[in-house]
Amino acid sequence: MPIMPKPELLAPAGNFEKLEIAIHYGADAVYLAGKDFSLRNFSGNFTMEEMARAVELAHTHGVKVYAACNIYSRNTEQQAVTDYLARLVDIKPDAVIIADPGILMEARRVIPEIPIHLSTQANTTNYRSALFWKALGVRRINAARELTLGEISEIAVNGAMDVEAFVHGAMCISYSGRCLLSSFMTNRDANRGMCCQPCRFNYTVMEAKRPGQYYPLVEDDRGSYVFNSHDLCMIGHIPEMIRAGIVALKIEGRMKGINYLATTVNVYREAIDSFCNDPESYRIQPEWGRELDRISNRGYCTGFYFGDPGQLIPNYRDDINTPHTFVAKVTGESSGQTVAIQVRNKLFRGDRVDIIRPGCPVKQDVIGSIIDSEGRFAEYAQPGSTVSVNLSCQCRPNDLIRRV
Repeated sequence: MPIMPKPELLAPAGNFEKLEIAIHYGADAVYLAGKDFSLRNFSGNFTMEEMARAVELAHTHGVKVYAACNIYSRNTEQQAVTDYLARLVDIKPDAVIIADPGILMEARRVIPEIPIHLSTQANTTNYRSALFWKALGVRRINAARELTLGEISEIAVNGAMDVEAFVHGAMCISYSGRCLLSSFMTNRDANRGMCCQPCRFNYTVMEAKRPGQYYPLVEDDRGSYVFNSHDLCMIGHIPEMIRAGIVALKIEGRMKGINYLATTVNVYREAIDSFCNDPESYRIQPEWGRELDRISNRGYCTGFYFGDPGQLIPNYRDDINTPHTFVAKVTGESSGQTVAIQVRNKLFRGDRVDIIRPGCPVKQDVIGSIIDSEGRFAEYAQPGSTVSVNLSCQCRPNDLIRRV
């Protein structure tokens, strides 16, 4: 039996493939959305029919599903929001994620049997706010990102409320993600799922009487990243998060690819299980950090959790190019040394690769041969093709392959 209460590992599921990957690599719960009313309108998302299938698939594997409806709605959308909530009755997600008080009130009327989780967009920064939301029927809050672990612990204790918090992923420079820059610059509302991420742009200063003369704000030949934050990574602080009373550790990234999703879920799954099963013997494994470095990131920080100003300085670098390229997803069970794969990046015979398997160390291997769909041997496989390759290790569907 676990000695420590085990928090839920909550993963993003931007589409059906990502849902399958999150389940495969060990997520306890996923958050997803329909085609409207969430903050990630460009992540693919689910039709209502697909969402019903998603909930059924997740529940078959003992995984919970939380449906996001966390925009701040406008007057013209009120009936559409009501209709959307009503359709969730038959789909039966395990909770609906809401930020807008009006949507919350309507959800209590239309879907009283479905628990409500409060989005980080609601900016819950103290335990009295948590008590307020609890009185309105909220079961869980996602803590504002500006809080320290000590403050979150106070909310968990004094607010008598389940608290979830982000453990990994992109950080926003605006208060709990409530940003107007995208609306001003491109007429794409960040709080309605269309953020163009202007905080990732590079900027210069121009004096009004000297048009066309640009002055960098920092000495960097790529421009000035005055807003650009590092990514959050708490892999080195799982015990502190659990001891703070956080019941769900949430990975950001409904728009990220399946390589990112598989790697983060796999690493945090191992870390959480390792600590909760034997806290006394728990040790941070160097390989966890190395794995997270192999996915695209902007450099890592611990955000606001420890009140360390050094963690909050802007990131003056471009996205880090990782030396490992995701090349394929396994689509069939291994038959001897042959396995069917779906190619995502060009793959060559003789490539040295890593096989990412759930609950196992990454296994190094070599592409021994490539057989195309016509049964012919090939020297390489193009993206989008399905081929069979020879590998020495056994693979399962949804295992991922990356080039070393």
